[in-house]
Amino acid sequence: MRPSPSVGVLPRNDPRQYDELAGEWWRPDGAFAVLHWLAEARARLVPPAAVDGALLVDVGCGAGLLAPHLTGKGYRHVGVDLTVSALEQARTHGVRPLNADAVALPLADSTADVVVAGEILEHVTDLPGTVAELCRVLRPGGLLVLDTLNATAVSRLIVVHLGERMPGVPRGIHDPHLFVDPGVLTRLCARHGVRLEVRGARPTASALVSYLRGRSAPRRTIVPTRSTAVLYQGRGRKQG
Repeated sequence: MRPSPSVGVLPRNDPRQYDELAGEWWRPDGAFAVLHWLAEARARLVPPAAVDGALLVDVGCGAGLLAPHLTGKGYRHVGVDLTVSALEQARTHGVRPLNADAVALPLADSTADVVVAGEILEHVTDLPGTVAELCRVLRPGGLLVLDTLNATAVSRLIVVHLGERMPGVPRGIHDPHLFVDPGVLTRLCARHGVRLEVRGARPTASALVSYLRGRSAPRRTIVPTRSTAVLYQGRGRKQG
């Protein structure tokens, strides 16, 4: 079993933690292994571009883990993140980086064909403002794809109270008070013309066992499930 990565003493959900963990991003069996699994699952919800060069905006892109899974789909991949050290890595993987806050995207209205918000909504302190921005930059007919953590007791127990005791898992990445109720998220999206449909998701048992043993997990590590109690995915199109 791997030891937990060493990080400084920072408040929960402090983005400076990602600078301290900058060397972990592209280790498929490292501290961000689950983010690799989620990126693969998220990409499966993104169809090939209708026209070559369609714009995909990846909000909270980190070091660009989504990029390899979009290869051949025909998008211009723009990544938005607060952490410069992560964006520098994203650039080397073909992502055009934008250093910005999710609540103030430096993009014009209705410019994106696809907006992706993967594992970012449970980190934002202004959920309504962030959702408004995701929907604002999405063109009519465009697709919103997201995944996040549910605001349930079982989610807090698994992700924080138990999850942070697992070997290799960084402490303090999440603030459980920011986890997102899917009903609230669906209503916020509807205010801005996006009809969001959600479904549960979970890692496979084989992936978890491989991770705990310090090995790279097999492909297709995140699968759909009926329960949205912990992790869920969302997909919806913006109405005209």
